[in-house]
Amino acid sequence: MARNAKADLAADIGGFTHDPLGYALYAFPWGKGELEGMTGPRTWQREVLAEIRDHLKNPLTRHNPLRIARASGHGIGKSALISMVIKWALDTCPDARVVVTANTQDQLDSKTSPEIHKWARMALTADWFDLNKRSIVATAPGRSSSWRCDLVTWSEHNTEAFAGLHNQGRRIVLIFDEASGIADKVWEVALGALTDADTEIIWLAFGNPTLNTGAFRECFGKHRNLWRTAQIDSRTVEGTNKAYLQELCDTYGEDSDIAKVRVRGMFPSASSMQFISLGDVEAAQKRDIPHGLPGDPIVFGVDCARFGDDESVLAIRRGRDARSLPWKSWGQVDAMTLAGDIALEAARLHPDAIFVDAGNIGAAVVDRLRQLIPDTPVIEVWFGGKGRDAELEPGVTVPTADKRAEMWTRMRAWLRSSAIPEKERLRDDLIGPTYAFAADDTRVKLERKPDMKKRGLPSPDWADALACTFAEPVMPRQMPGYLDPENYPRDEAGRYGELD
Repeated sequence: MARNAKADLAADIGGFTHDPLGYALYAFPWGKGELEGMTGPRTWQREVLAEIRDHLKNPLTRHNPLRIARASGHGIGKSALISMVIKWALDTCPDARVVVTANTQDQLDSKTSPEIHKWARMALTADWFDLNKRSIVATAPGRSSSWRCDLVTWSEHNTEAFAGLHNQGRRIVLIFDEASGIADKVWEVALGALTDADTEIIWLAFGNPTLNTGAFRECFGKHRNLWRTAQIDSRTVEGTNKAYLQELCDTYGEDSDIAKVRVRGMFPSASSMQFISLGDVEAAQKRDIPHGLPGDPIVFGVDCARFGDDESVLAIRRGRDARSLPWKSWGQVDAMTLAGDIALEAARLHPDAIFVDAGNIGAAVVDRLRQLIPDTPVIEVWFGGKGRDAELEPGVTVPTADKRAEMWTRMRAWLRSSAIPEKERLRDDLIGPTYAFAADDTRVKLERKPDMKKRGLPSPDWADALACTFAEPVMPRQMPGYLDPENYPRDEAGRYGELD
């Protein structure tokens, strides 16, 4: 290319500094070669590029972090859009920094990286950057370390690539591909890249919504005020195989998790091995409080935590109502304080039984409660103790691997017709654990708390407290008349039976 032509190209590209849509239409050979039959980005891709443009062109928003999340079915062109954004970000801002990660190394190496390289080679500016397997670096002398895109695999224990992503006064682009599978810890560390002042910061999170827990799910939930979100049905996107996508919906049902995740861009009702579904929990949080029996016992369940991030929680349940009587929680309290506070609640509500997780500081809490309220049954619960058979579905009883799995199984069945507090923490705790089967048989076993924490999830203290209320049956405080033997007919000898 002649010198004047190169200068003209650079000037034209520079004009798209805050216009990625204009750049994409200008820089790629639409209608030719691999883009034959295409006149530009797809509609949803144009919308994302326009969102970035409008954000950057407004001086009031330009230096505020822009977070865009898209959950979608298959085949909509996520990797193509990622590639266009990367090339625009690098071409139009000297010393721009881009970091891309995906849910697995295979996804990054075999799908994301080849697509990025394909679009980089097609661009009019192909010779501006060198393409390597895990990086794209500027060919300008001395700029390869400061002007680049890096493709990195994430690790909960090795997050330096995210923690060190700073580029004050210039541009940062952070891209999560197949974001549902990226651990919460990586999302948390990535927040550090949003702190640079006077910097253009763009964070994109795309993927199939395969999990209904975790940070990607919360972009569309409790953190939706921070993200610009949309859920895209693949059948509405140009260039997708609509016959096949409709076949999936017809075969498995529009409301099946397969159709939701693979076609409709909706989060599933339950992750593949999730023990309690989000649908059951949300229904229990919205359900009117069921009418109970006058004699329904009041049961306390206590999950004990010593210090750190975990909480000690008191769950209170009366029959199918676990909402009317307020729960309590404590952070970083000792056993004596916790026992004293629970005893005060017991003096007010007169529970028929108190079940206490005996692990951690629980054993001391049990001993102290027995001293303070000797007339109230205080029962220690050992989560690792022997589990009994429990009802999983109506008419379906399963063996359980330990006491915790037994209690959670009973709680799971109870949830479907009961009411619980509308608290996000309780919701997240209930849907957090996955399940498996014990290695030597078919007993149901819940995911261990340490394994949950490796996935970036907190200890499910609130859910464990509610589960404790199912440790053992508790007799009703008042027997319904039709069950009270005193009301049964008896003959003159005092024997039960029908009277003439």
